[in-house]
Amino acid sequence: MSASRRSGTTDALGPDEPERDDGPEGAGGSDLLAALLDGMDAALCAFDADGVLTHWNREAERILGWTAAEAVGRHGLAGWAVRTADAEEVEARLMSAMRAPGRQVNEFALLTKDGGRVLVRTQSAAVRGPDGKPAGIYCAFSEVHAQIDLERSIALSEALFEDASWGVVLVDADLRPAVVNSHAARALGTGRTSVLGRPLGELLAQGVEELEAALTHVLAEGAPPAPAEIWVSVRTPEGNLRRCWRSGFLRLASPLTEEPVPLGVGWLFQDVTEAKQIEQEASLLRFRAQQLHRAARAAAECEDPRDAATVHLDFALAGFADHALVDRVAGGSLDDGDGLRSGTTAVRLIRVAATPTGAPGPSLLTGAAGLPVRYAEGHPALQCVERIGSVRAGIGTAPPEQAREWARVRQWPTDAVHALCAVLRSRGRTLGVVTFLRGAGRSQFERSDSIYAEDVAVRIAAALDLAERIGEK
Repeated sequence: MSASRRSGTTDALGPDEPERDDGPEGAGGSDLLAALLDGMDAALCAFDADGVLTHWNREAERILGWTAAEAVGRHGLAGWAVRTADAEEVEARLMSAMRAPGRQVNEFALLTKDGGRVLVRTQSAAVRGPDGKPAGIYCAFSEVHAQIDLERSIALSEALFEDASWGVVLVDADLRPAVVNSHAARALGTGRTSVLGRPLGELLAQGVEELEAALTHVLAEGAPPAPAEIWVSVRTPEGNLRRCWRSGFLRLASPLTEEPVPLGVGWLFQDVTEAKQIEQEASLLRFRAQQLHRAARAAAECEDPRDAATVHLDFALAGFADHALVDRVAGGSLDDGDGLRSGTTAVRLIRVAATPTGAPGPSLLTGAAGLPVRYAEGHPALQCVERIGSVRAGIGTAPPEQAREWARVRQWPTDAVHALCAVLRSRGRTLGVVTFLRGAGRSQFERSDSIYAEDVAVRIAAALDLAERIGEK
């Protein structure tokens, strides 16, 4: 603690000043000064104009081991806090602060009470008396490694919020952004200041519930052991943008309290959308290739080629569609020269296989009666046959009743909202069309889905063509 000859501290510089009876208020001021000095995180000492030590707080005692009683009243630092050989230079640099404006920063090697050496960084400045003249100096010091650690922490914070190549957001206890770096602001599609204090739901169209749940968990339980990948939709002027952010979370607690008080959450994230999409596409391609291989192995064991066609259909459905239909051209097939391009030939299709519309199960062979399906003009299946190419169709985000009517008119199961028709071709002829249907819980068909459907269609067409050849014999 700070010490003097009377109360453990001095209320003016200079050890030779006579003691005063300041009464209760003066004693209270001395106690307050002592408490302030001893509560500082930095070590502090002070010298009068003659170089006599007048103040020495607890942090100085902790670093060097010398108590206030042992330090206060000494003339200079020579022989006890500084090596005698270095004392003249050290004291000259310290006392020069009386004649210099502002603060001076120096680094010295000081001696501990047990004979060790500690490298400290000092900040010293003049203390002026009532007449404005220098009456001494005060000197705050700390161990260099502690100061460097502090400077590194500050530098790290500034770098994270200025130059980091990933998003950094400090979220307060109310789950609202308090500080946002430039990268995060760009990812959120807004400015660094306009995002502050706004609910996350105003910034994200989807994924906000999952993100807020993660932030709440961190506030209550602490940081998770590994990063989390969160899919979100960011609101932008051009519409919602779907992104995948690999996120790490840190609980922030105040270092100034005995009990950890949560200040909020540090949220760091990187946009890994492109990598996740590539990973998902590669995984999907591997799965579909395996399905084609398994279907070919299973179809090879079928005695009836029509059963082989349904095997290919069933294997293709896994993870791809909810329903599938196979329609055969009435009369067996159509040659490319039969007038399809000009529209002079009326195409009629007969249902030959379909997946059950009720309980799940294997595809069933149908069409024994040979009755054409009542497809209206412009139906996607008819377009597919006429164009000799794949056709995609969908109802979009229409109300459920309108979606059911859309499917019913096209002779599809009423829960279908997305359709993909692929033409059945074999030996240069069009045999029919296979239609894959998805419900509202799935996304619409993409170009990569068309390629897979065409691969399946080639195998189904080969099996149906073989069944026709066997029937002719």
